[in-house]
Amino acid sequence: MRKLVQMGAFLMALCCLSACSGNKDSKEQQQATEEKPKVKIAMSSEREVEQIEEYTATVESDVKNNISSNAALRIKNILVDVGDVVRRGQLLVQMDESSLQQLKLQIENQKVEFNRTDQLYKVGGASKAEWDNAKMQLDINETAYRNMRENTRLTSPVNGVVTARNYDNGDMAGANPILTIETLAPVKMLIHVSETYYPQVKKGMSVAVRVDTYGEEEFTGKVSIVYPTIDPNTHTFPVEITLSNQDNRVRPGMFARATLTFGVEKHTIVPDQSVVKQMGAGDHYVYVYEKNGTVSRKKVEIGRRLGTEYEILSGVETGQQVVIAGQNKLADGAAVELVK
Repeated sequence: MRKLVQMGAFLMALCCLSACSGNKDSKEQQQATEEKPKVKIAMSSEREVEQIEEYTATVESDVKNNISSNAALRIKNILVDVGDVVRRGQLLVQMDESSLQQLKLQIENQKVEFNRTDQLYKVGGASKAEWDNAKMQLDINETAYRNMRENTRLTSPVNGVVTARNYDNGDMAGANPILTIETLAPVKMLIHVSETYYPQVKKGMSVAVRVDTYGEEEFTGKVSIVYPTIDPNTHTFPVEITLSNQDNRVRPGMFARATLTFGVEKHTIVPDQSVVKQMGAGDHYVYVYEKNGTVSRKKVEIGRRLGTEYEILSGVETGQQVVIAGQNKLADGAAVELVK
């Protein structure tokens, strides 16, 4: 009986061993018959690439003047309206002249009195103190008259366009300016550049400017001011760009893009088909083909897009082979089959 039990156990063990061996053989056969992912590859290269940076800004007038009266006077007549082009020295606002006329009559009476005092002083009929006091009062009122006259006839200090009107005829001038005049030529914009480029940004440097209103059309500007300090929070510095704008096409308030060029550098270039963007994260990856027939997933920092290629700032070296087709089935370290 014992021999029969032992024999049965032996047979059972033999069956299990055979089954395990069979499963292992079938897995190996299945793996052998599985096809490797097919990919196409291309060689990365090196090229000199212009190092450019684009900045956004809002166009501003180079000069902005608020036209107002220093005296509390009533507005008699505003001679221009919003959108009107004005010349330097042009009369814009005529204020009420009642107070001016009153002061003028007062000065004329003072002149008569001063002349009488002057004659008496010359013959000893008035003291030096009386003469000085009369002269001082006359001078004070004449100065006040000149100031009031300037604040009664308001003229434009620049050639420009009226961009704001805050009162109507008959209103009493208040705290707000009566008019705002802005120049259209030149115009300017302010951008903030990374401190990395501080040694390379110079006054007079040429800048390509595109305005959204005119699509891809480029205007030529120049760096007019490089501010001398760095913002410790953003590590940027302000740069002012000026456009001559002789045709007045670019207007204050327009949205603009300024492109600065910082020379050329040699960088690795790969086909744009090789760059894979990770959904939701914004990171970019490239699969590099290795000598052992596998691929490595490399995170890359991309620079400019150059037609059908990308500039690679880091992650892939020149001369490495990169996958340009078949990435959707790949994983890091996967063995692949090359196809033409």
